[in-house]
Amino acid sequence: MEFKTPGRCKRWDEFNARWKAIAPELASDEVLYGADGALGKPYTLKNKLIGNRWAIHPMEGWDGTGDGLPSEDTLRRWQRFGLSGAKLIWGGEAVAVMAEGRANPHQLYVNPSVDTRAGLAQLREALIDSHESTGAATDDIYIGLQLTHSGRFCRPTGDGPAPRIAYRHPVLDARAGVQSDDAILSDMELEGITERYVQAATHAQAAGFEFVDVKCCHGYLLHELLGAKTRPGPYGGSFENRTRFFRETVAAIRSACPGLDIGVRVSIGDLHPFSPGEDRRGEPTGWNDSLPYTYGFGVDEQDPRRVDLTESFLLLELLRGMGISLVNLTLGSPYYNPHLQRPAAYPPSDGYQPPEDPLHQVAEHLRITRQCKSAYPDLALVGTGYSYLQEWLPNVAQHELAQGHVDFVGLGRMVLSYPELPLHVLRGQPLERKKICRTFSDCTTGPRNGLRSGCYPLDAHYKVRPDYTILKEIKERMN
Repeated sequence: MEFKTPGRCKRWDEFNARWKAIAPELASDEVLYGADGALGKPYTLKNKLIGNRWAIHPMEGWDGTGDGLPSEDTLRRWQRFGLSGAKLIWGGEAVAVMAEGRANPHQLYVNPSVDTRAGLAQLREALIDSHESTGAATDDIYIGLQLTHSGRFCRPTGDGPAPRIAYRHPVLDARAGVQSDDAILSDMELEGITERYVQAATHAQAAGFEFVDVKCCHGYLLHELLGAKTRPGPYGGSFENRTRFFRETVAAIRSACPGLDIGVRVSIGDLHPFSPGEDRRGEPTGWNDSLPYTYGFGVDEQDPRRVDLTESFLLLELLRGMGISLVNLTLGSPYYNPHLQRPAAYPPSDGYQPPEDPLHQVAEHLRITRQCKSAYPDLALVGTGYSYLQEWLPNVAQHELAQGHVDFVGLGRMVLSYPELPLHVLRGQPLERKKICRTFSDCTTGPRNGLRSGCYPLDAHYKVRPDYTILKEIKERMN
């Protein structure tokens, strides 16, 4: 790693100087105010009080049972989410609405052959009990379930990719194993998938979840449909058509599940797919081979190396008009531009070296969230991209919240290694540096090689597993 990571800055002024050199318009707070500061301030969403401004992003563990139910590892992860002290739990887990829509054979999914509702309720109850064990109240925690179909990135069995796509892509087809138009979902198939979303939402509501996330991010099906400019028919072409599946699915869920709230995690901006170039450094190879680039959402058609928020703002306007006010903003995809989606010091096994200091990508997340919040101040926005800030994550998070640039700060990988970080910040306790995520990407490299996801370097639970030795051998071969 040739870039100095934030954790190597021992003093706030040293970090802040680096941060402002990367992004002069951004800043961080020197003094943290714990529960008395912006991070501890409650938020009222409609009639629901959410106790603080920490959010937990949904993370798949690749550790469900073969029939789609939670395992002991899944329960442990949700219990640790409860220990975090965060009051907005965004799904905890990406749950596939059908077996064929799984991104891996161990993803939780809605299985009509088993009691999915009971399995989901078990996860929620484990989180609530764990949260209560910290002495925190449980009447101000807001828990949702993320519903997904993996689309282009379906891999529901151990037999390799089984992609189902919205349209053909000049770069991603080869990567996903798409060989013909047979992989394209028909309009009738899409209508059937809406029914599966409704079934999944019904289970979630019965299990006690307050909201569901109709997931529109990271290259999965609904995100790809947002960019289906080359698809003919009612689900492609115009912006109205490309949002039709989402609108119809939300309407069907609301009809079947009155009282269930809906949130959306969306890749609000995107870039052309990256690949390893010289010295394995990532680059958007072939970005100018298919101009105008009509194969994505939130990406500049004339220069797909850049984000374009024109349609992104149209989507936020649409969400507001639909009465959806809870929006979780992310960028790109872990499959084709992970340096943007998940800034890290070290790449996963299928990735590449960062093309520039990862702080630039953290800054991009914050800049774009600021733009969205400025344009749509009435939306409740969750920000992403904070984990790479390491020791200085709370200082930046508090500043962004205090200045009104975001409403919640979302954590993903950080809570795999250090679930108590939000709670410690709120209580004014010193951070436990040995638990802080250093973005080694083992939580991604493991699953990419058929192993469970977890923090192998810092969580003792995974160090005693056979997967730890297998992963170590894989990383040695990478080097």
